[in-house]
This record gives sequence, structure tokens and C-alpha cells, in this order.
Amino acid sequence: METTSAMRVIAAAQTAPIGGDVHANIKQHVAMMQAAARHGVQLLVFPELSLTGYEPSLAPKLAVHADDDTTLLLLQPLREQAAMSGMTAVVGLPLSLPGRPGCVFIGALVLEPNGGVCVYTKQHLAPSEASVFEVGMGGAHAQVAGQQVAVAICYDTAHASHPAAAADIGASIYAAGIWSTPEEVDMIKARFEGHALRHHLTVVVANYGGPTAGGAPSGGGSAIWSALGTLVVKAPKSGVSLVVATHVGYQTWSGSVIHDIPLS
Repeated sequence: METTSAMRVIAAAQTAPIGGDVHANIKQHVAMMQAAARHGVQLLVFPELSLTGYEPSLAPKLAVHADDDTTLLLLQPLREQAAMSGMTAVVGLPLSLPGRPGCVFIGALVLEPNGGVCVYTKQHLAPSEASVFEVGMGGAHAQVAGQQVAVAICYDTAHASHPAAAADIGASIYAAGIWSTPEEVDMIKARFEGHALRHHLTVVVANYGGPTAGGAPSGGGSAIWSALGTLVVKAPKSGVSLVVATHVGYQTWSGSVIHDIPLS
């Protein structure tokens, strides 16, 4: 579903995480958000578990409660940047949830420019994740510039029911943070192109451009597809970059990749 609205500029942040170093990754996120703000980005999507890197072995000790005062203080630089830029940012990290002691979830936090924080937890785990993480419950969809944005985390998108449900509730943008390897690039491309075309969703996919998971290579290729299933813009297979799409007309976007982003 695509509608006419004030949503004009969307982006995916392709990052190179520092495994387990949340504070260093927050600094990188702020730099990416600042770069995005210079291009008028209203919605910025980061990769799966972007604030820690995709590091399942470290997740239990890094998991946080989304509504805890300590967590909100940790996220304050990102929340302030979202407010200053009028931007909604989707960031990833392992989460603990009330009433589920000892359980760790793969989470995404939607940081809204008004200071709000919405929680999403991954509903479909990859087989290798089940020994560390619990199946999540999804979460509320974000509202950005009058449009509904459905959040997805990696293996969620391998299940046809997930983007179908997003379309059913009226989402026009499908925002997916993922981690995929170089060998999965072609499969990922076909998957998201299909979701966009089948459900008339604008699809934003953010992947890592540097190693994670204990040094495993990432496939990069963060990308945006129009609701017609057309690839608008795609990042290289490696390196830090900002993938930006600007709405220029009904179901039509122009794309650019920004490489020179000061991260310190």
C-alpha cells in the first residue's frame, strides 16, 4: 500500500559495528543520524542488533529493559538527535521484558522525534538463535509523517505471513534490520523485491558492512525498493554508508549512497 503523504526521505544505515561495545556503537549511530539529517531523512533504519553488533554469545549480559531509566539514559544521545532532526530511528539491541525473567529477546527500538520509544521483538528466530533468544511478540507499528511503518528483524522476513500482516494493517513502509552474509545476497535481494511487489510496500533494508558475529563477514548491500518492486538504491557489499531514497512522485523514488561519513 502506498499513499500520498509528507514522507519524503527514507534511509538505511549500513554500519560496521564494534562487537559488544554499546557506547562506541552509539557514537557511530549518532554520526549516522547526523549525516542522515543533513539529507532531510525522516526515517532511518539500522541493522539487526545494531547497538551491540550481532553477537549472540554476548547478548545475555548486554540485554537491557527498554523502559528502564538506565536504558533511557544510555539512549539519550540517540533520542536527542532524533528530536533535533525530527527523525524516527529504528535501532537494534538485545532486550529483557517485564514478567519474563532470564529471557533475552532480539529487539528493535523505534526512537521517535517526540521522545517516545516503541518496542518490537523478533517473532521468528533463525534455528541458530533459539538456544540464546526467546520468540518475541512483535510490537506496535511506527507512525512517521502520516504513514504506518512496519518493523521487521531479519528472519521475520523469511516468513511470508510477516510482510502480509504488515500490509493488512495498512503499513506502506516495511523497515527491516538484518544481518546477512555475502553468500545470502542474492537470496535477500529476491526476498525483499518479492515483498515489495506482492504487498505494494516500500521496503527499507539495513545490513552490516563490516564483520560481526565474532568476526564473520557481512554481506552489506543495504537497499531500498519501491512499492512496485523496483530497486531504488543499494549500498556496496562492504563499508559504512548511508542509503537514501527521496520520494519524487507516486511510487517513484530517487536514490543515492553517501560514503563519506565522519564517525568520530
